Amino acid sequence: MFVVSRDFSFSYGHRLYRYDGKCSRLHGHNAEVRVEIAVEELDSNGMALDFVRLKEIVGNWIDESLDHRVFLSSEDPLAQVLRDAGEPVVVVPGNPTAELLAKTIHDRVESAGLNVRRVDFWETKNCRASYSRDNFR
Repeated sequence: MFVVSRDFSFSYGHRLYRYDGKCSRLHGHNAEVRVEIAVEELDSNGMALDFVRLKEIVGNWIDESLDHRVFLSSEDPLAQVLRDAGEPVVVVPGNPTAELLAKTIHDRVESAGLNVRRVDFWETKNCRASYSRDNFR
C-alpha cells in the first residue's frame, strides 16, 4: 500500500454548546490538517496521487468552505443570530470538536472519490484528533 499526505491550515471559530468549561465561549483556532490517501497501485506517472491534485480537491474546499468560518452545533441558538448578522456559519450535528471536524473533512474528501486513510486535525499545536475508518478500502 502506498500512502501520500498533504498538510493544510485554516482559521476558524467555534464554541462547544452546553459544555461545562471555557470552550463553551466563542473562540478561535488556527487549525492544521493532514489528509492521508492510500492506494494499492501507482498511476502511470509512478504516483499514488499527484500532490497538486490533492491540493485542488482538499485545499480549495477548505479555503471555500471552512476557512474563517464559525462552526456551531445545530442546537446552538447563536447560529441563527450570527447568520442574521451576515456571518458565515457552518452548522454541524453535535458539538464542533476537533474529533467531529476531522471526521467531517474525512467524509468530504472520501465523497470526492479519494481513498482516505486518515485525517489528523490539530486544534492547537499540542492538541490533535484523528479520524479513520477501520475498514478503509
